[in-house]
Amino acid sequence: MNASLLGERGGIGVTGMIEPKSAGQPRATPDGTASVLDAIRRGEPTEAAVHDEVRRAPAVLDIDRFSLWYGQTRALFDISMPIPKGTVTALIGPSGCGKSTLLRSVNRLNDLIDGVRIEGEMRLNGESIYSPRMDVIDLRKRLGMVFQKPNPFPMSIFENVVYPLRIDGVRKKAVLQDACERALRGAALWDEVKDRLRAPALGLSGGQQQRLCIARAIVSDPEVLLLDEPCSALDPIATQRVEELIAQISTRYSVLIVTHNMQQAARVSRFTAFMYLGHLVEYGPTETIFQCPRLLETEQYVTGRFG
Repeated sequence: MNASLLGERGGIGVTGMIEPKSAGQPRATPDGTASVLDAIRRGEPTEAAVHDEVRRAPAVLDIDRFSLWYGQTRALFDISMPIPKGTVTALIGPSGCGKSTLLRSVNRLNDLIDGVRIEGEMRLNGESIYSPRMDVIDLRKRLGMVFQKPNPFPMSIFENVVYPLRIDGVRKKAVLQDACERALRGAALWDEVKDRLRAPALGLSGGQQQRLCIARAIVSDPEVLLLDEPCSALDPIATQRVEELIAQISTRYSVLIVTHNMQQAARVSRFTAFMYLGHLVEYGPTETIFQCPRLLETEQYVTGRFG
């Protein structure tokens, strides 16, 4: 964060910043440490600061008092947050804070891990994700997922993109060709690969492979696109291309992205949620979170004082 933005509290000094005596002003402990984070470390109950702009936005995904355990270890603590429809929401926080665990829980990938136990609820457009009646295979068709490292299959570019449709029983060549072109255009990759669709996908560059994985994730028109640090293994130029792509597809899809890069969260998202040790700390419009957060703890994290 630019040092010129730092204000009197050592945080971000901008017009509209919360005054010291406002209702949202955090309480600091006598030695100046962050009170909410200290309470979390001590295992005391805390309540997230969720801004009204988030609550008012129509939600595509509603996470309601969701907790998760790996055996005896609790990884998520009563997370409640709506994910607004038709925009990008970023999850930020230090390593091990539960961002990826929460993202994987939306797609029920944690079901594959022995000893996992959950409490609470998640609803996708009003349907319970963890209902016994929910078909997990159908759920994952509705939730496109892209991981940290590009994971193209050892097959052609074309077959990578249409693989979800083939699994779903689509066999008509014309339908597959149209879907492939539409998805590759949506992933801003068509012009680069249209003349070599039968070439091995593993021959693409890292950035192209990641955009190919995004094309594969959106070919079935998912309701939500889940991105787990999609640029962590990419160089700056490839990262820029993927970020531009996220901005483009956010007009058509609801996107939930995990990122360690706070500048990236500021660039690509409309809403940002700050997590710490499995807790949701503050959640609001990205501009507010980075320029005038309600909590001192959030300000200290986004200005690089810890994490």
